[in-house]
Amino acid sequence: MKAAVLSAPNEISLRDIAEPTLHEGDVLIRVRAATICGTDIRIFRGRKTAGVRYPSVLGHEFAGDVIETGGHAALNVGDRVSLCPFISCGHCHLCKTGRENLCTDGTAVGYEIDGAFAEIIRIPAQAVAAGNLRHLPDTMSYEEAALVEPLSCVLNGQNKVGLSSDDTVVILGAGPIGLLHVHLAKLRGAARIIVSDPNAHRREAALTAGANIAIDPTSEDVTARVRENTGGRGADVVICAIGIPALALQATELAAFGGRVSLFAGFSKGETGEMDVNAIHYREITVTGAFGLSRKDFDRAFDMVASGQIDLKPMITHRFALDEITEALAVAEGGSAIKVAVLND
Repeated sequence: MKAAVLSAPNEISLRDIAEPTLHEGDVLIRVRAATICGTDIRIFRGRKTAGVRYPSVLGHEFAGDVIETGGHAALNVGDRVSLCPFISCGHCHLCKTGRENLCTDGTAVGYEIDGAFAEIIRIPAQAVAAGNLRHLPDTMSYEEAALVEPLSCVLNGQNKVGLSSDDTVVILGAGPIGLLHVHLAKLRGAARIIVSDPNAHRREAALTAGANIAIDPTSEDVTARVRENTGGRGADVVICAIGIPALALQATELAAFGGRVSLFAGFSKGETGEMDVNAIHYREITVTGAFGLSRKDFDRAFDMVASGQIDLKPMITHRFALDEITEALAVAEGGSAIKVAVLND
């Protein structure tokens, strides 16, 4: 089968490799659509190394068709499915206390287990037994289903800061993750959604997705604009949706008394950021991280998309075949796209 194999940082190529070896209960899926994530780019560029092995196949946002059921009664050949790609151990303290996304004994599809930038992907029996697979309704496309995974992560992040209809939220960064934050904040009825991004195309996409205000940080004073639009209070919630360390400091400047800050996006290995500790102390700002997703997050996000509560179709702006993976990664990294899909006919 064909697969895009990462052999070292910055080295990826399409190769013919053997189909996955199956263990009892494993399921095989023919990948139909896989979308490129910022984490894929960071791994490709060597900026994320934890758990990464070489050679490996990236890609964890995907959907496809079952071609081997592994003997599971709930599956049939030809079923259209998507996957929650983090497989928690299920028995550690974190899993047992509802924090399975932080499980240190879990396994991630997409580098620890070969991922979806390939014609076929193996789903371990443990993931199937745990309920990580979901059947797609006829109304949900493969591309939409692939975007459930990043939406699940965004849902986890907004739950961590308790974003609600009373809140003014500032989202720093209007890339794919920032736009998903806009979509979800809009669905939750946020009182005001303010986005900051230097890319004019992405600012326009944020407004289309439901943002009330889009700020260009290269030509405008973000703090002044936020204060102007919040009666001088600042934002109830600030979400760093792109991994730029300087935004951590800006987030504390933007937060209101009693505000909440989400350091949602991951930084590159070794990077640190500054924050105004006096602002955190005197304004009682809550600062939290948000990592990954749980099966609960995945199921909730899946249902949002399946029911039409959130329309993610416009987010796919570029499509490539698997044998165009190098170009697809370059476009995803370059900033001209919102979300790039890699398709298999």
